[in-house]
Amino acid sequence: MTQVLPTPAELVPSSAPARRTARRKELLRWIAVHSLGVAAALFFVLPFVFVLLTSLMSDSQALSRDLIPGTWEWGNYRKVFDTPGFLTWWRNTLIYAGLGTALTVVSSIPVAYALAKFRFPGRNLALMLVISMMMLPPQVVVIPMYLFWAKQLGLSGTLWPLIIPMAFGDAFSIFLLRQFLMTIPNEYVDAARVDGCGELRTLVRVVLPMAKPGIAAVALFQFFNAWNDYFGPQIYASENPGAWTLSYGLESFKGAHHTDWNLTMAATVLVMAPVILVFFFAQKAFVEGVTLTGVKG
Repeated sequence: MTQVLPTPAELVPSSAPARRTARRKELLRWIAVHSLGVAAALFFVLPFVFVLLTSLMSDSQALSRDLIPGTWEWGNYRKVFDTPGFLTWWRNTLIYAGLGTALTVVSSIPVAYALAKFRFPGRNLALMLVISMMMLPPQVVVIPMYLFWAKQLGLSGTLWPLIIPMAFGDAFSIFLLRQFLMTIPNEYVDAARVDGCGELRTLVRVVLPMAKPGIAAVALFQFFNAWNDYFGPQIYASENPGAWTLSYGLESFKGAHHTDWNLTMAATVLVMAPVILVFFFAQKAFVEGVTLTGVKG
């Protein structure tokens, strides 16, 4: 009896079931990953949605269990702007955050450049001092600093005690910029020096164009910190309502409208909106700058 041997095609198992199994696993993996992402997004977004919807409700509905406004009260935002002092708080916050951010970036870049690209005795000690300043809580030095600015210089009731120190650099900004500048190859800096560029010209023409993501990250960190700062204005500007910022003025606004939750939420939205917009348009540079600071230590 002649035995019939299987053909090579019959020896190879069909790949169709394997492909279907792989596609099924890939689909389940996609659903799992995106489900977690959607759940995390809802966890962070829903509070903002709640604040926004409450800000558009009437006085009576804001205290009810309704989640959707019965009538969309866009006039709540006009009432907030008509509150005496609100535009002044807005102006003061823009000055504090904008000028403070500019001073911090300009003063921190040269220090970070020196710590990243110069070789000099005591460089590591200087870096350790910068890191130690990051670990020092501001509450530890608030009393001597207040006595200096308020009693010696007479600047209490203003925001200048918060703005002027930013012209002398910030420890966190210096450290973050230094870490980013370490990722820039030294060959670029050496080539500029060989071509006759001084250190200042090398910094401006070569290093800064390559350090834009790191500078953007530092600027955003400083802007957010100044915009949301409550502790500083409370210490130095609380005695002068004309120098209040939005973060400190919002507390006063909430006290005056403690039963008008719709107006309180509308004011909260107006305080958060600029920060959200700035981050939305600059998030690419921000994420890139923060990511690359850890590439090389």
